[in-house]
Amino acid sequence: MTEKLRKKGITALKIVISAALIYFIFTKIDFKDVWETIKKSDPFFLFLALLFFVLSKVIAAFRLNEYFHLIGARLSQRSNLKLYLLGMFYNLFLPGGIGGDAYKGFVVQKEYQPGTKKVVSSLLLDRLSGMLLLFIYACALALWSNNGFLQQFSWLLWLAIPLSLLVFWFMNKKFFPTTLPVFWKSFGYSALVQLAQLVCVIFILKALTISTDTIEYLFVFLVSSIVSVIPLTIGGIGSREVTFLYGAEWLGLNEGVSISISFTFFLITALTSFFGILYHFKKPVLDTVD
Repeated sequence: MTEKLRKKGITALKIVISAALIYFIFTKIDFKDVWETIKKSDPFFLFLALLFFVLSKVIAAFRLNEYFHLIGARLSQRSNLKLYLLGMFYNLFLPGGIGGDAYKGFVVQKEYQPGTKKVVSSLLLDRLSGMLLLFIYACALALWSNNGFLQQFSWLLWLAIPLSLLVFWFMNKKFFPTTLPVFWKSFGYSALVQLAQLVCVIFILKALTISTDTIEYLFVFLVSSIVSVIPLTIGGIGSREVTFLYGAEWLGLNEGVSISISFTFFLITALTSFFGILYHFKKPVLDTVD
């Protein structure tokens, strides 16, 4: 009972934080302007944005399966994709229940018995690999940008890219040495995942007829993606938008446009994640490959 109360308390706190952040955002900008911008968006480019978002998630599922195979949980790609989509649904729509990552870990451990520590390590490294590429791409875009605010950190950004990769490699070697065989393959998958999401945002920009400051908006998106991973809100709702708001302020971007990009990306995420409900009612059967 105490554990249930604790989970309910954490969920309630996340909901309150999300609501407070959303309220704060709309004390700073006019929601009507944001909604009008989204309503006028081009459906063709939104469809392309959706396709590339789905592609990013398919690649991310492949990346996670590399870690699962390494620990002896040899799921078929088909089974893994179903499980991944169900995890996305749980993360966004059932925050009071078991989280998406926790559910995937529970199912894999129950079916294959590789050991809880190995399963948790796989899920953790999968997340960290994604965050590493978010950071590297953000640094690269900041270096590419002509924005004065970003240019003052150029020397630090040049240093941060190789240093972050080196730190992550040594962390793998020291704490998770058994995962080193898939380190570079995971890195490659992560590069493709974040590239697909950047293309997704480029199509969102086109859908919203935004043709200026593209690099800066992409940079803010990557930073917001890192921030949204911090488990303070429901599915990153609120934290991503606040990052877009302050990112726009610091970089001299249009705040209303920034929030429109963030909300559009969230709607695409929610639409994709909702299809995981199919496997909530009929749990996926895990097939094994040789």
